[in-house]
Amino acid sequence: MNANRRTVLRGVGAGTATLLGGVGAAAAKPPSQGDTIVDVAVAADGFDVLVAAVQEAGLVDTLSGNRQLTVFAPTDEAFDAAGITADNVGDVDDEFLTDVLTYHVVPGRRKANSIVNADSVPTLNGATVDVDGTVLNDGQAEIVETNIEASNGVIHVIDGVLLP
Repeated sequence: MNANRRTVLRGVGAGTATLLGGVGAAAAKPPSQGDTIVDVAVAADGFDVLVAAVQEAGLVDTLSGNRQLTVFAPTDEAFDAAGITADNVGDVDDEFLTDVLTYHVVPGRRKANSIVNADSVPTLNGATVDVDGTVLNDGQAEIVETNIEASNGVIHVIDGVLLP
C-alpha cells in the first residue's frame, strides 16, 4: 500500500467517527442479526431518496438477499444536487434509475481498505468505478463514511451520485 493511500484510509477512518452525528447515526451501531443493507438505509437519517429510488427500481430484494454486496450510498444531498428527490424519483426513467443504482453496488463484502487500494471496482451493472483513494470516477463522488455493516454487506457513504 502506498503512503498516500494509507494516509487517506486513516483519514477516512478518523472522519467516520466524527460523522456519526449526522447521516450515519442510525447505522453507527453494529447491525442486529438480519439487518440488511436496505434495513440499515431505512433506519439511518439522510437516505430517504436512496430508499425511494431502490423501491422505485424494484431492487429491494436484490439488496436484501443473502448475497454479500458493497454499496456506495449517496446521501439525500447528493441526489438533490443531481436533481432527484424522494418526491420526483418516480419520474426518473426506470431503466436509467436501475442502471445508476446498480452502478453503486459492488459484488462482495469490500471494506474501505479494499476499496481505496484498488484502481477500480466492478459493479452489478457490468461497468467499473474508478477509484483514487476516496475519490470515485474523477471526482463524481467522494467516500465520506466507511464500513457501515449490514448482514449482507458493507455500506460506504458517498457525497455524489455516480453516473455510468
